[in-house]
This record gives sequence, structure tokens and C-alpha cells, in this order.
Amino acid sequence: MRRYVVHLPFTAVDLPGAVRFARVLARWAARSLPVEPGGATVSEEDAQGVRHWVFCDARMPGDRRCVLRHGHDGECARRLR
Repeated sequence: MRRYVVHLPFTAVDLPGAVRFARVLARWAARSLPVEPGGATVSEEDAQGVRHWVFCDARMPGDRRCVLRHGHDGECARRLR
């Protein structure tokens, strides 16, 4: 099966704001669409090769993925705290 990536430009005043928006959008989409939120990244429009991860996405037991933000403190989790 082929996989595709959607590039959806938006405006944010800074990187943390862009990451927050991407996190909300990815979680919303994952509720009803076949998307992988853990693969979400953010980049500047003129530097699209420099991507910033939105989620940790580390593998956990049972083939699950961590849903916490990238660079979080403490142990990974399968659900938001």
C-alpha cells in the first residue's frame, strides 16, 4: 500500500506555537482518519528540510508508540497524562 504525506502550510509566531498546533491537528485527525500522529513534523516554509518532531513516538511494549511531546521528561506513555 502506498503512503502519502500532506503538506499543509500555516502561520505561527514561533516554533513552539507551530508544534502545539501540529499536535492538536494530528490528535484530532487520528480520531477518525487513518493517520500516524507520531510521524508529524514541523518545518519553516523556507527550510522544509529541517524538520522538528511533534511527538516522541518511541516504541513501547505491545508495539504501541509514545504519545507524549518530543523531548518529554520522564517515562514514555501510551496515553496523555
